[in-house]
Amino acid sequence: MSANGTVVVLGGTGFLGRHVCAALHERGVEVVSVARGAPAGLPPWRFLALDLVSAPSGELARVLGGTGAGVVVNAVGSIWGRRDDQMWEAAAVPTLRLLDALALLPARPRLVHLGSVLEYGRMREGSSTAAVTEARPTSAYGRAKLAATRAVLDRFHTGELTGMVLRISNIAGPGSPDVSLLGQVAGQLLAARGGPAVIRLDPLLAHRDYVDVRDAAEAVVAAALSPRSGELVDIGSGESTSVRALVDLLIERSGLPAVVEEHSGTGRQHSTETWSCVDTGPAWRALGWRPRRPLTEAVEAYWREFTERRDVATRKGEPSA
Repeated sequence: MSANGTVVVLGGTGFLGRHVCAALHERGVEVVSVARGAPAGLPPWRFLALDLVSAPSGELARVLGGTGAGVVVNAVGSIWGRRDDQMWEAAAVPTLRLLDALALLPARPRLVHLGSVLEYGRMREGSSTAAVTEARPTSAYGRAKLAATRAVLDRFHTGELTGMVLRISNIAGPGSPDVSLLGQVAGQLLAARGGPAVIRLDPLLAHRDYVDVRDAAEAVVAAALSPRSGELVDIGSGESTSVRALVDLLIERSGLPAVVEEHSGTGRQHSTETWSCVDTGPAWRALGWRPRRPLTEAVEAYWREFTERRDVATRKGEPSA
């Protein structure tokens, strides 16, 4: 399989974006990663620096036109490390500017927009996204992402653009941000320096659908190379896991002694939603995709990558996050 031209990944240095670039590269696709900050190391694909939050549509159109983009993957709009009052600018504005930029191009590339399961809002415990009839987000992030998704779908439905929207569930695996739940727990484990760690978190009451980031990246590749257009497909594991079980799994895989203390107001609350579960049937029917890696593999790969990264930082004399 090959894309018609270069695949440009906006947000290509982010958690999911990096894995999307790698998965495309492995398939022999020409990749251009676009992001504000340069990637760590020297990846074997092209990188262009551009602040997607502040760049005017005309400048973005010029950049995309210069790459010969046949497909654009919009992986911009991360939730990590932002306040509610920053979500609209971070998660909606770049997509709206991207749509304006694409309208300026004489040959418009295919667009794969990455949304979020948080666009659905509260889900009934025991249900999956197949049972959700209307998106009613309860968070600032969910509202911003939903606005972006709706704007993209409008362009598909009018025929101005072709492509797909993928709503991604919670992702885990190598490269999980330090401010994520896994990152918070791993940081506290290592901060104990071999002694018994006390992991302090907000109450771990939620159940969420966690999908390995590498599986999610493969779904994005499938959508980028697919001829289908106009569809919205949910991407997840199809199972809901207790966040406490996720924390316990990471502690077990670390092999380090630790106890977990749950207190309200620690500042480490993962999300306000209490349940999520994705129906993977439509992704299989539309893209021939289904998740392949169990959560244990995602957590093991994360811990291995995390400790290796910290070891490198220590050898270089860099401060730990």
